[in-house]
Amino acid sequence: MPTQLEQAHAAAAAGSPQQAVELYRAVLFANDAAGVSVADREVALLSLAALFERQQDAVALTRLINSSQKYLVTVSKAKSSKLIRQLVDRFDGIQGGLEAQVATCKGMLEWARSENREYLRQSLETRLVSLYLESRLYTEALQLISQLLYELKKLDDKMQLVEVHLLESRAYMALKNLAKSRAALTSARTAANSIYTPPPLQAQLDLQSGALHADEGDFKTAFSYFFETMEGLNV
Repeated sequence: MPTQLEQAHAAAAAGSPQQAVELYRAVLFANDAAGVSVADREVALLSLAALFERQQDAVALTRLINSSQKYLVTVSKAKSSKLIRQLVDRFDGIQGGLEAQVATCKGMLEWARSENREYLRQSLETRLVSLYLESRLYTEALQLISQLLYELKKLDDKMQLVEVHLLESRAYMALKNLAKSRAALTSARTAANSIYTPPPLQAQLDLQSGALHADEGDFKTAFSYFFETMEGLNV
């Protein structure tokens, strides 16, 4: 006999989203006596988020993330941080979901603070900076960047330093302060040189370099960076 999780997958595949939602929720929020594994709860959580994204339902996704906190405290801090970022990123596929994404990210930030989850807090703050940039809230972005850089430099977290300096470069570029944008990008590349930089992040560094060179009219150099970006994203 199929498990509830398998039934949920089948309902989603058969075009019965409401039935799938009920079955996934039954798995995710089952009481401890039901014997549902942590792994099955994780699959149910991520499957629900994907389903709400396909339905373009930002409200349901927000409620899911807020109600999943009880489950998230049962997994490791590293796992919960990864899951929350994945859940928040699901708003990217929802048209007009940016405002809800910002609000949800702020809500989860408060939860991370209350649970003393510093790594998660910094990860969510980095994500919030990128959302501020999308919302053109450059002052708010730069204020949060300044706070993050102070903390990350003390922790010597090179990977996140690269990400935050890259966001800083984009913020200053949007404000037409190319000198500070170049300085931030140089800081990002310096931090990246001392660690292994994943191809997608390296591609974003190359993309920002190309954009800056294009703004300065150096299109030949910009083209070479854009070509490197394309190759990095293909990887």
